[in-house]
Amino acid sequence: MAEHGIQDFSLAKRKAAERLGVRSSESALPSNAQIHERLIERQRLFEPEAHEQLLEKLRLVASDVMGVLDGFRPKLVGPVLEGTVTVNSPIELHVFSDSPEAVAAALEGRGFRLHDSQRRYRFGREETTEIPGFDLMVDDEELQVMVFPERGPRHSPLSPIDGKPMRRASRSVVLALLEPGLRSEPPPTS
Repeated sequence: MAEHGIQDFSLAKRKAAERLGVRSSESALPSNAQIHERLIERQRLFEPEAHEQLLEKLRLVASDVMGVLDGFRPKLVGPVLEGTVTVNSPIELHVFSDSPEAVAAALEGRGFRLHDSQRRYRFGREETTEIPGFDLMVDDEELQVMVFPERGPRHSPLSPIDGKPMRRASRSVVLALLEPGLRSEPPPTS
């Protein structure tokens, strides 16, 4: 995941099992949480300064785009919020609107080139929902803006790491994380 940019835990497990010649039975493979812990440990051991610089850049980009999307209550989620980014981690923002077109217009009005996308999120054990969004590049970094319905579920989708609701952070929290001394602190949610 760290070296090849794989974001999907299941795919990463299958590829690793294949590479090692191990049968990919669920009991023989680590959990998503165990993999996540090892990624964090790896980042602390190898190139911590480069990791910190990348994390700061991605959070700055996220903050700038969140400012553009302020009317849509943007929230940062995922590795950029958690501090577990790799060189291949996209910035993921959740915004709230019943009109994805309005979000697109706000971004295009600032000169961003968008590509439509969709992503499936789990909201319960058996409940998944396809959420529309947009992929774009900002300062050579991949950014995903997912548009959740204004009157949709009030809770966050479930994290693929631990199955708990995803942590979300407002722009003010992201700006606080950019303060010296707070960069490596676990982020609060809002």
